[in-house]
Amino acid sequence: MAHINEGGFVETTTLSNNLYSDDSSEMSFKEIVFKMVGWVKYLWTKWLIILIVGLIGGGIGFYKAFVFKPVYIAEYSFVLEDEKSGGLGGAFGLASQFGIDIGGGGGGAFSGDNLLELMRSRSMVQKALLKTVSISGKQQALVDYYIDYKDLREVWKEKAGLNEMLKFPLKSDPKTFTRIQDSLLMSVHNDIVQNFLSVAKIDRKLSIIKVEVKSQNENFSKHFAEALVDEVSRFYIETKTLKSSRNVQILQHKVDSVRQRLNSAISGVALSNDMNPNANPSRMILRAPSQQKQIDVQANTAILTQLVTNLEISKLTLSKETPLIQVIDRPTFPLKKERMGKLKSLITGGILGGFFIVALIVGRKILWDLLK
Repeated sequence: MAHINEGGFVETTTLSNNLYSDDSSEMSFKEIVFKMVGWVKYLWTKWLIILIVGLIGGGIGFYKAFVFKPVYIAEYSFVLEDEKSGGLGGAFGLASQFGIDIGGGGGGAFSGDNLLELMRSRSMVQKALLKTVSISGKQQALVDYYIDYKDLREVWKEKAGLNEMLKFPLKSDPKTFTRIQDSLLMSVHNDIVQNFLSVAKIDRKLSIIKVEVKSQNENFSKHFAEALVDEVSRFYIETKTLKSSRNVQILQHKVDSVRQRLNSAISGVALSNDMNPNANPSRMILRAPSQQKQIDVQANTAILTQLVTNLEISKLTLSKETPLIQVIDRPTFPLKKERMGKLKSLITGGILGGFFIVALIVGRKILWDLLK
């Protein structure tokens, strides 16, 4: 049998010939109910301490919400359009709607999650941090503004000489940075990627990318989001058009060189004619320099015509290969705020405080019973 003792807990006695031995599951359920009732009665005797701790937890939650600085959210969304992927883009898009990935989207190294990882990379984040920004009329590197608003100089000022080494001059070359500066940039990159930056595609089938920067400083959120997208866009375009750009540069150099030779040949023809304005017809040798220059003019003209044609074709190819980055939304002041609700924090803190003290009381009681 089972009965409740004075402390509210269940004591059981086993009879050698129990009429309910075949219904052990029902007896176990009853024992569980008795034990739960016993625990409730025991905890009810501790209601005052549970209430006090719950109120303390609620007060802590309310205070945290009161002193908590709002988080400013800078949202930047854009879409990538690549001319080279236009031919089969419709077929790829149709296949992706049915969950089929047949590849060949035209993005290459920038397709899928690669572009998202590129935006989180140390190289891109570092370039964005070294970008010059104007905040409150002051020109400075964005990383210097980050150091100031996080009060990192106050943390490091006691270390001899370190404070001076943590300045980043405008348009400075990363190759000239000290080991300490490189270490700081790596630390800032890790902090931003883990706590500030969020990059994602709005839809798997679309090329719309959303960049979100959250921080407790409104200026930093906005300027960093803009700087990061600018640097990634520039790198993306330069990489996608690298080969075509080099071809255009080579052809442009050849066109300039041939045009210079053509102008020189034309000047040579004119000079030869001026030197022999009334050449003796019987002396053909006098006409040789002029005729040679005319041949040079004709040859260079033909070469220049072909080169100019090739140059225009290369420029057209470069134009078609240059991806279009269309901005959909960019961050503007005032940014969206994310606050910690005072009432929500009060209730959450009270519940957590109550759970904590209940767990402590129950654990203490169980341990005490085991040691008896």
